[in-house]
Amino acid sequence: MRTRLAIKLHSLLERHFPERRVFLKSDNDTRFIRLSSETQVIAVAGVAVFVGWTAVATAILLMDSIGSGNFREQAKRDQATYQERLNVLSAERDMRASEALMAQDRFNTALEQISTMQSELLASENRRRELETGIEVIQTTLRATMKQREDARLELASLKQEDGADAYMANVSNPAQMDFMTQALARTALERDQIAADAKDALEQRDDLELEIRLMQERSDEIFRQLEEAMVISVEPLDKMFRQAGMPTDRIIEEVRRGYSGMGGPLTPISFSTRGEELTPDEVRANTLLQQMDQLNLYRIAAEKAPFASPVNAVVRYTSGFGTRRDPKTGGRRMHNGADFAGAHGTDIFATADGVVTHAGWQSGFGRLVKIKHAFGIETLYAHNTKIRVKVGQRVSRGDHIADMGSTGRSTGTHLHYEVRVNGKPVNPMTYIKAARNVF
Repeated sequence: MRTRLAIKLHSLLERHFPERRVFLKSDNDTRFIRLSSETQVIAVAGVAVFVGWTAVATAILLMDSIGSGNFREQAKRDQATYQERLNVLSAERDMRASEALMAQDRFNTALEQISTMQSELLASENRRRELETGIEVIQTTLRATMKQREDARLELASLKQEDGADAYMANVSNPAQMDFMTQALARTALERDQIAADAKDALEQRDDLELEIRLMQERSDEIFRQLEEAMVISVEPLDKMFRQAGMPTDRIIEEVRRGYSGMGGPLTPISFSTRGEELTPDEVRANTLLQQMDQLNLYRIAAEKAPFASPVNAVVRYTSGFGTRRDPKTGGRRMHNGADFAGAHGTDIFATADGVVTHAGWQSGFGRLVKIKHAFGIETLYAHNTKIRVKVGQRVSRGDHIADMGSTGRSTGTHLHYEVRVNGKPVNPMTYIKAARNVF
């Protein structure tokens, strides 16, 4: 059965691929190579496979070349778009920085005006009290003088009634008594005239003092109004800044107040004492303003202790933000717990708030790292530095130079990795920096 099938298959191949012989002739001999049908079929199949493989490989290479060219062009376009966006962001950042400086100047000017107005307010209040005391003294003197004048008149009338007409004439006939009476009447007349003049002067002084008090009251009202407006302008931006950063102002202010509660300290509120009397409207307004000034001071202290400042003041690029991103080393998706600022090697790095240095040295992955502990459970980290300029336990203030930018640790280039942690949990540091753009 197999033989018949083989014979039929061979016959079929013979019809399409007949046996061929290739003769090879030399000078002395002639040889030939016999090519059977099966050999020819195998050769044709091999050639067909080779040609097909060559065509497929060529098509794949062409497609890869075209695709890579498009990818490169797209990458170039994306890079150009990204660079343009970075330039726009850099210009916007510079504009915001200039606006922040102008706002800081306005804020300082407002504080100076508030201090001046506060001094004027206290001086005017003291002057008003002195004037009120002077009026009371003049009125008391006037009442005493009027009483003395009435007593003198009553005494003269009683003398006339007691002596009667005859006794009076007898006394008049006595020259010594007549002189005494004449002198007494003359003194009484002089005292009466003096009392009348003093009363007239007291009334004039009272009118002048009342006019001066009215003018001082109007000026005090104007000072109060300006101070109240200044308080609103000064406190509202600070309150908004804390709320935008997610910091509850009531708890923050109370915590600062507890830390600055020493008796007689610079933050102890000043109030007008009334010695148990009912408060006047001016005293109520003055106490309210002084409480607002105390609150403003607490806000300023709290702002110094929270990381609202930028860690770099030089020209830098914001290269990576807070959140999930493509890892520059492995290419995978990983959480990025801070913000990256790329700049020149050795760029100055500054503390963003008052605090105490808790770490200043090498840490795996972060390279040369500085950690600062602040108030309100906040901690800031400054990583990949080339040089550290502080030591553990050192107390720093906002704006102090703490390190130089570098590329130590797990880094692809010179940059600052900046983190903010609240109670150990990383948060977006740009939240604090953006919240303070129009305040500092």
